[in-house]
Amino acid sequence: MRPLLVLASLLVWTQAQAQIFGGGSWQEAQVPEPPAFSLERLLRFEVNPNSSLVYAIDPQTLSISPDDRVVRYVLVASTPDGVRNVFFEGIRCQVSQVKTYARHSQGRWVAVNDPQWQDMASRPSRHALQLARQGACDNAAAPLRVDDIVRALGQYGATLVR
Repeated sequence: MRPLLVLASLLVWTQAQAQIFGGGSWQEAQVPEPPAFSLERLLRFEVNPNSSLVYAIDPQTLSISPDDRVVRYVLVASTPDGVRNVFFEGIRCQVSQVKTYARHSQGRWVAVNDPQWQDMASRPSRHALQLARQGACDNAAAPLRVDDIVRALGQYGATLVR
């Protein structure tokens, strides 16, 4: 009985390591359609205090896939004169990667051709890295619940955009 318990524990540990460190045979689950979003409930988070761009997510669009643990959300980047860029993105906390699935243009979602996972630290704007650090990720893992992300963002000073 004892060797079986040790073997079972080892199997669980190996699977946990693969999920945490991105090893093993991770495969992205089927990506849902971009969700509807509202500009009325945006939650602003800090990316660069010296930038004029305002970054926010619609917390109602946050999801954590139970199959691949990707945190997905709708991001809105706004300029001071009201120009908005809207994206549907996903973050792989385990390996610090982000992917843009679609862009919102002229009232509809347009899928990105051949979206690829990219290192968050190498992206020019680094908004995904800041979002991950402020709550979208719990160190190298996805949080257990969407409410945990919203709560963490609030603790980092995220505010509702009015």
